[in-house]
Amino acid sequence: MHRSPRVWLLLALALALAASSATSQAAATLQPYRDEDQFSQAMQRWRVAAQQLQAERRRAAGADAMMLSAAPQRAATPAAAALESAAADSGAANNSITNVQTAGVDEGGIVKRAGDHLIVLRRGRLFTLRMGGDQLQPQLQAVSSIDAYAPGANPQGAWYDELLVSGRDVVVIGYSYARGGTEIGWFEIGSGGSLSYRATWHLRGSDYYSSRNYASRLIGRKLIFYSPTLLQPWGPAPGQAMPAMRRWFAGVPDDFQRILPATRIYRSDDDFDAGEPLALHTVTSCDLGDANNLRCEASAVLGPQGRVFYVSQGAVYVWTSRLPRRRGWPAPWPQAESPADARGLLSAVFRLPLQGAAPSMLKTAGVPVDQMSFLEDKQGQLNVLLREHGDGEGMFGAEHGHGQRRLALLRVPLSAFGDGSAAATRDHYRRLPGPEAGRGGSMQNRFVGDWLLWGTHTSAWALRYADGGAAAARLSPGHAVERIEALGEHALLVGNAGGDLQFSAVALGRGDARIAGKHVHAGGRQGETRTHGFFYRPTGSDEGLLGLPVLGTDSGPRHGVHSRGQGAAAVVFLRQRDLSFGALGRLETLAARPADDGCKVSCVDWYGNARPIFIGERVFALMGYELVEGRLDGGRNNERIVETRRVNFAPHVRGRDSRANPFE
Repeated sequence: MHRSPRVWLLLALALALAASSATSQAAATLQPYRDEDQFSQAMQRWRVAAQQLQAERRRAAGADAMMLSAAPQRAATPAAAALESAAADSGAANNSITNVQTAGVDEGGIVKRAGDHLIVLRRGRLFTLRMGGDQLQPQLQAVSSIDAYAPGANPQGAWYDELLVSGRDVVVIGYSYARGGTEIGWFEIGSGGSLSYRATWHLRGSDYYSSRNYASRLIGRKLIFYSPTLLQPWGPAPGQAMPAMRRWFAGVPDDFQRILPATRIYRSDDDFDAGEPLALHTVTSCDLGDANNLRCEASAVLGPQGRVFYVSQGAVYVWTSRLPRRRGWPAPWPQAESPADARGLLSAVFRLPLQGAAPSMLKTAGVPVDQMSFLEDKQGQLNVLLREHGDGEGMFGAEHGHGQRRLALLRVPLSAFGDGSAAATRDHYRRLPGPEAGRGGSMQNRFVGDWLLWGTHTSAWALRYADGGAAAARLSPGHAVERIEALGEHALLVGNAGGDLQFSAVALGRGDARIAGKHVHAGGRQGETRTHGFFYRPTGSDEGLLGLPVLGTDSGPRHGVHSRGQGAAAVVFLRQRDLSFGALGRLETLAARPADDGCKVSCVDWYGNARPIFIGERVFALMGYELVEGRLDGGRNNERIVETRRVNFAPHVRGRDSRANPFE
C-alpha cells in the first residue's frame, strides 16, 4: 500500500515521540542535589524547623529539650550494644564455605577459605590454618597469626567483625568508635599461609551493626559497604559529618577526604520530618586493585533512621522507615488507592544499582524483618515480606516483634521504581497470615526457590510468592521457629521444643508445602543464630550434609543472638536423604573453658565463634580456637562422623596460660 511522504513523516514523528516517552519512563530516577549550596540550604531549613519544634516541645512540657539519640553503641553494655552477575567469580562461589543469601555475592564472615588454608578472624586477630591433604598426614597446622588492625594503632574502642578474601587479598571490616567510622584492614596471604599487613583505610560514618545482617559484600573484586550517617539538627552542620575516607598512618592527623559530593546525594520529593532523625544511607563501592590507593565511590539516599538493606547481584536496596513513636503511632499499612494518596506513607525503598547508575525509589508501607525478607527474582520483580511496623534491623531491631500481627507481601516490578513520586498501590500488596494474638516473638523468614517461608513461636507458613491465586500453607512443626534455611529445593525449620532442639524438613512441591522428616537433638539449643552458623552441602539430587553449632540447655541464659562468651560446645552433623534425617554425631571442643587469650579488642563474639565447614568430601568444625576434622565412617545405614585430627590455635599469654604457643 502506497503512503505519501507526509504520512511517513507523521509516522516517524509518532514513533520518535513514543520512543522518547519510553526512554524517559525507563530512565526515571531520583535527582541529586544540584550543588553544595542547594544541599546546605536544604539541611539548614531542616535544622531550623527541628530546632523550632524542640523549642515548642520544651515550652509545652516545661522540661528540658528532648534529644533524639543516635543508635546505641556496642561498646556501651552487652544488653544495649549490640554489578551484575557476570562480575561474580564462579570458581570462588563454588568454593564458598559461607551460607550466603545470594549466589555470587559473598558476605563478610569470621572464616574464609584461601586455597589450602582457612583464615579465621577471632577477637581482634587473624589466623591461618593449613588443612593439608585429605589423608591423615600432614596434620592440621596453625601457620600464621597477626593483629587484625594496623601496626602502631590503638585498637581500643574498635570492633573487628567481618572477613572477606579475594585471591591473596584478605580484607577485615571493623568499626572504630574512637576513629569514628568503618575500618578496612588490607592484608595479604602468602603461598605458605603467612599473613602480612598492607594498609588500613577509614570510612567516616555511623555504626553499621545488625544482629542479623552483615555490613560488607564482595562481588568479584568489588567490595560493597553499607553505612548510615546520622544527621542531627543541633551541633556541627551536616556537611562536617559527611562520609569521607582516609588512609591511616601512625601519628598522622586526620586527613579525611570527602567521597560523597552533594551531586551523589539523592532524595524523594517529600519534606523532611522535623521531628524525626535524618540519615544518609550510604553505599560505598571499592575496587580491590591497589592497597596503597584504594579507589572508592559512594552514593547516598536521604531518609528516616530506620533501615534494612539487601544486596542482589545488580543492586543494593535500602528500606527506610520512621521509628515507632511511643504515643499516637499510626499504623503504616497499605491504605493508598493510588500514587496520589501516597504522600503520608511512612516508608520508602531505594534501589542503588551497583554499576553506578542513579538510584530510584518507591514509596511503600510496612517494614521488612531483615535482609532475608527480600528477593529480586529473575522475572524482574522485587518481593519483600513486611510486618506492619518495626525498628528496622539496626542493632537488635530485627529481634523485636512489637506485638504486631499483620503481615503482607509486597511484589512489585522493578520498572515501578522511579523518581520518588510514585508509591506501591494496593494491588502490589498481599495480606498474609501471621501469629495468633499473644504469640509474638522474633520472626524468621526466607525465600527458598519459588517459595516464601515465615514463622515465629510454633507456627510457620509457606507461600508460592509469584502465584497470586495460591493460598499460604500453614505448617505446624511442633517446635519454635528460630531458623529457616534452604535444603536444596526444599526448606528446613529449626527451633526448640522445651529442652530439645528439633529439625523439621519442609517438602516444597509444585502446589503444596508440608512437614516431612524430623530429627530431635535432645538437651540442646542453637549455639549460633546468625545465618552463617549453618551450612548445607548437597551430595546428590535428593541428599546432603548439614551442620549447626549447638550448646547444652544448661550452658547459661539464652541471649537470642549468639553464644556471647560461652564458647561453642559442639557442631552437630546430619545426613538428609529424601527429606529424612540421619544423625551423624558431633565434633566437640576439648576446651573446658574459654581460652585466656589476653584479648585486647573485640572480646565479645557478636558475630559468633563456631561454624560447620565442608570442603569437597571433607568435614570440619570451627569452635572458638579449635579446628576439628572428621570423616564419615560406616555404611549407608550406619553412617557416623569420627574425629580424625584437630588443632588448637589459641594464642599463648605468657605467665597466664600453660599451653604451648602454636605459632612458636
